[in-house]
Amino acid sequence: MNALDIRTVDVVQYVTPLREGGSMPAIVKACDGFLYVLKFRGAGQGKKALIAEFIGGELARAIGLKVPEVVFMNLDDSFSKTEPDEEIQDLLKFSVGLNLGLHFLSGAITIDPLVTQIDGVVASKVVLLDSIISNIDRTHKNPNLLYWNKELWVIDNGASFYFHHNWPTWENHLTRTFPLIKDHVLLAQATQLPAAAKSIELTLDSATIKRIIDSIPEDWLLNEADTMSPTEIRAAYTHYLNTKLSMIDVLTKEAQDAR
Repeated sequence: MNALDIRTVDVVQYVTPLREGGSMPAIVKACDGFLYVLKFRGAGQGKKALIAEFIGGELARAIGLKVPEVVFMNLDDSFSKTEPDEEIQDLLKFSVGLNLGLHFLSGAITIDPLVTQIDGVVASKVVLLDSIISNIDRTHKNPNLLYWNKELWVIDNGASFYFHHNWPTWENHLTRTFPLIKDHVLLAQATQLPAAAKSIELTLDSATIKRIIDSIPEDWLLNEADTMSPTEIRAAYTHYLNTKLSMIDVLTKEAQDAR
């Protein structure tokens, strides 16, 4: 089975930084005329945050959640040379090459879980997805969910798969559950966890997982500090996700107990 059909575009204009994000993403314009939120490879967590963002987003899409289109974005060295802000200048300089972009949803608002009513199955899918990918950053403090066109959209999965920052111990995480789900922003609205688990089992199989992992750019898997090869890293992500999928009943019970 082939990899996903992810478009690659060139950045043609740096529009504005989004300073509320710790990694300072930016709104940029691409050669196709559309605006994107650009996640930089030169930001704090580097290329691994892009990998987590990509895998998490495409898994969310695969299980039927709304996710902005993801594209690979080429950034050349001309932007850093004309940027007056030194912090942004450094970020642009260290991000030359292939980055990650998400289609900009103009007019979208960050959800307020106390005001925004989310469908129980949708909320439950988000909760279980974040259990599967060990996403530590979908809390009341930082929801990382948008409301646009009267629908919930999943963004910002870059804090997931935190085990990949220390590959020598990744296998220790295989059978762990995710107790931090107790802090999830949608846990109270996740009223259909068993139904969501069944839906995920029906839509997310090993072939879909393989397609997503095979679509990660090779360049993002090359890090001097890593002792594993890109092939071994792909195999690790694949094994991790298949293992978590086999544990979905356990993860569902953990979320139910936390509720």
